[in-house]
Amino acid sequence: MIPEHLPDIALRVREHCVRMSGGGGSYIGSSLSCTDLLVYLYASGVLNVGPERTADIDRDIVLLSKGHAVPALYGTLVECGFFDRKRLENHLLPVDAIYWHPNASLPGVESHSGSLGHLLAVGAGYAYDAKLRGSRRRVIVIMGDGECNEGSVWESVLVCAALKLDNLILILDRNGIQANMRTEDLIPLESLMNKFESFGWQGCTVDGHDFADIDRAFQRFPFAGGVPSVLIARTIRGRGVSSVEDRVDRWFARFTEEEMELALAELRSPLGRETGGGE
Repeated sequence: MIPEHLPDIALRVREHCVRMSGGGGSYIGSSLSCTDLLVYLYASGVLNVGPERTADIDRDIVLLSKGHAVPALYGTLVECGFFDRKRLENHLLPVDAIYWHPNASLPGVESHSGSLGHLLAVGAGYAYDAKLRGSRRRVIVIMGDGECNEGSVWESVLVCAALKLDNLILILDRNGIQANMRTEDLIPLESLMNKFESFGWQGCTVDGHDFADIDRAFQRFPFAGGVPSVLIARTIRGRGVSSVEDRVDRWFARFTEEEMELALAELRSPLGRETGGGE
């Protein structure tokens, strides 16, 4: 059963993302599209993760390959108790490691990322190590759809299939936009599911903002024995904040104080909680 508090956590994470878009700004559109995915993984109880397990050799591993969406990861880790929320006020300040991409010196961050196309290979290494050790560890890699333009991604897809890494699941944040263009206007990606299946993977497609839909799919993981899994999550970039939602020109935002307050008020409104809180 999905915990009832997940939408409330997702709302607070979105609020963190908005606040981190002040000052030097952040990649808020990408952050808001994957917020519900991260909240589900860390706060639903489906994974063996938590602040008390950061040194557990058999803990599950979550890797945010689309590292520019790190405000959503920071916010989720804070809400799940990995580090104090006051540290988020240090975003982009030289006194801390909280900046535009994940830094593994922060509790709960498993790997540096930001250069797109790298962390599926890292995830394959974690998953293969677990196979060799006989560990029950599961590895989850969250990747942006624009990353699928990287050749290194498809090399890793081949290797994962060859090694039969059924303890690995790739969650593809399919918001349809990369940087300031729609993916299908730049280098068309569809049909993505057919591509993964032709490489020997099994997968399904979900609404990436619907916790129940995500959970139904995740409870089936692995989708087939001896085969890596892919979950294509249909999402909306900038979900919950109308000034950036599904806009190709707002992949990065540096909000003024007034813009931040308007965005926060929108998220907290009844309509905002319905559309931006993972329900």
